[in-house]
Amino acid sequence: MSTEPTLPFADGPEPIGGFVDPVLVDPTPSLLTAVVEAYRAAAPEVVEPSVQTLRAEASGGDSPAATEAPAATGDRPDRSDALSSSLPALAVLASDRAVDAVTDGFRPASRLAALAETGAVELLTLTEPQPNAALVGRETGSVLVAGGYRDGVDASADSPARWCRVGDDPALRERYVPLVESAEERRLRTPSRRRMHESVRERCGVAVADDVVRAIDPGAVEGDGVAGAADAAIEPDGPDLADARRRAYVVGVRHGALDRDLRRACEEAGLGSSATFTRIKRELREAGLLATESVPQPVGRPRERLVARGALADADGPSEAVAAALDAVE
Repeated sequence: MSTEPTLPFADGPEPIGGFVDPVLVDPTPSLLTAVVEAYRAAAPEVVEPSVQTLRAEASGGDSPAATEAPAATGDRPDRSDALSSSLPALAVLASDRAVDAVTDGFRPASRLAALAETGAVELLTLTEPQPNAALVGRETGSVLVAGGYRDGVDASADSPARWCRVGDDPALRERYVPLVESAEERRLRTPSRRRMHESVRERCGVAVADDVVRAIDPGAVEGDGVAGAADAAIEPDGPDLADARRRAYVVGVRHGALDRDLRRACEEAGLGSSATFTRIKRELREAGLLATESVPQPVGRPRERLVARGALADADGPSEAVAAALDAVE
């Protein structure tokens, strides 16, 4: 069950739902990260679903934390939609600098993408920096100033309470209305776990989808959707986008996927373009890790099946396959 997303402030936590139509203006990277973490803590199945949860949804059943009966086949609502509908919506007017800093690794980028895809967060582009960050609603609004902390909490860069709320002005929102109305939606280049799993599952099957998600986001463990401490210590942000693309394609090769289906799945997920995967395919072929075989089709031209070769074929499981491929092409 979802709890309320809550932001840490120097004078105590504040639920995002306590604001009417809230808008967060010009957050720093750390404040934007705190927003994502607040939603993740409240609804991990929306922000960071485990492979187990994604597989349960794919089979037409409930996720492990679900309490509702599954709908009839063909009429089953998206589980993330059902969960996100109970979350407060937040418009975020953010600079490219802040968004780029938060989305540098696949894991934090996919979390923010999940919130944007479900509509919990409306990510808008801020073209002009503001004097201070602000959190405003229709009935109240405050400027946010860095450096605040509660008694007994160190005001260091790692402190969870780094912002002081200054003022309580209902009219503050009017200052930002023109910026919000003229802002363009910020499109992220990284898909969420759920979108990645759905796209690959529809084209290549659930087994490939499971392994792709595990490979590109090692925090996608069985059970709890939140990455474990060991994963966070080893690879806190996951691979970068270029590395995630290679990993996804390598997993497809390991499973013997059809080249066209794998490419289309990755394109539809928003992971990369066809040209991107052409380059990856060429890299693997030149490294002696990939071959193809022709597969006749009932209608139309034969398709190419990807066939693992060399260290990629000898690898024991997807993790070793990814490691072998990355070592060979770097």
